Amino acid sequence: MSWMPALLVGLGLLCVVLAAGAPIFIGFLLLNLVGVWALFGTAGFGMFAGSIVDSLSSLSLTTIPLFVLMGEILFRSGAVDVVFDSVDHLIGRVRGRLYLVTMTLSTIFAALCGSAVAVVAMLGRTVLPAMHTRGYDMRLSASLIQGGASLAPIIPPSLLAVLIGSMANVSISSLLVAGLLPGLLLAGMSIGYAYWRLWRDPSLAPADDAALQGARRQPIKALVRLLPFTAIVFSVMGLMLMGIATPSEAAATGVVGSLFTAACYRKLSWGMCREAVVSTVAISSMILIILAVSVFFGQLLSFTGATAALVESLAAIELHPMVMFWLLMIVPFVLCMFIDQFAFMLVAIPIYAPLVQKLGLDPVWFWTQFSINMTLASLTPPFGYTMYALRAAAPNLLTLQQVFQASWPITWVFVAGMAIMTVFPQIITWLPEVLK
Repeated sequence: MSWMPALLVGLGLLCVVLAAGAPIFIGFLLLNLVGVWALFGTAGFGMFAGSIVDSLSSLSLTTIPLFVLMGEILFRSGAVDVVFDSVDHLIGRVRGRLYLVTMTLSTIFAALCGSAVAVVAMLGRTVLPAMHTRGYDMRLSASLIQGGASLAPIIPPSLLAVLIGSMANVSISSLLVAGLLPGLLLAGMSIGYAYWRLWRDPSLAPADDAALQGARRQPIKALVRLLPFTAIVFSVMGLMLMGIATPSEAAATGVVGSLFTAACYRKLSWGMCREAVVSTVAISSMILIILAVSVFFGQLLSFTGATAALVESLAAIELHPMVMFWLLMIVPFVLCMFIDQFAFMLVAIPIYAPLVQKLGLDPVWFWTQFSINMTLASLTPPFGYTMYALRAAAPNLLTLQQVFQASWPITWVFVAGMAIMTVFPQIITWLPEVLK
């Protein structure tokens, strides 16, 4: 069988299985088993098993369960209210300050968790009711909460960076560090958008919110209460930036830092740790299984010649590399409005990786832009994860239509950020190059 029929049959089978409601790993597992049997017969199943073992034996993959465990401990420790109150006091008497609080909290928890759904659910339960009570515009508030939560897969520690680095054979350390400045840029652009809207329409924030309501501003106390979180930020980002720890080692120290933080807030208990570990095992097992079967899918594509043929076909178009870059970005931006972005990512990376090399694009720059593009899939209707997570977290405050309408402005803010990082690629590449 030539590469084109093999590719179409394989992708068709995958779409049918996923459309039937099967989990992602089941779809890839069936596709791999059928592909092995069709190409190699029963003798190929041993090769399949060996590939699974090799994929899961990589030391770099220990980063995944450690990052997940760190996030589980933080969110189950109930420290969110402490951080919210402290940041609110630090920002102080600023018109529309809860917009600033929202984005600041998003950036902090993005650096501690890595899960957009977890961050949007947390903000939807804590920040959004406070904004509603104080008279903030719900649509703009929903835009910022969704945009802030979408920083989680970008700002390190990022599970998305670990997965992409493992599949695309790119330095995981470089990808993790590369997401820091883009994440801060997107956070700043989101705040700028909010205050531009507020400048045009002052009714989007209450006029009397410039003073702390019901409490005296206590910046020193707020800073002291935030100190435990600095241990996590230093143990994860600080050690990697100084070149002391690898991503796996930084993730392990991050877990220790999260336990220390929970203890400082008197939330550390055996019950909480047990729940965090059980949830981590379930989440990490699913991620690692999906990763293993998707890696073998890439190997099957290479064996059939599909990868090489696709690269040659696209390269033969002879467009400028930047034009090809935006074409490669438009495809997932549109398709992931309708299909699962994780499933698309697992299919696309084995195809995109050799093409990136063929076009001569910087792999760290390209895959960081790709990861930002993947976060947009969770922002755009009709199947964005963060939208439904926000609606579920605040069912009495927002309608689904309002959430959909709120997602588009922040989506275009992120697209504008990608355009800026295309014109100035050093925003992505500078920090990894400095730390080499």
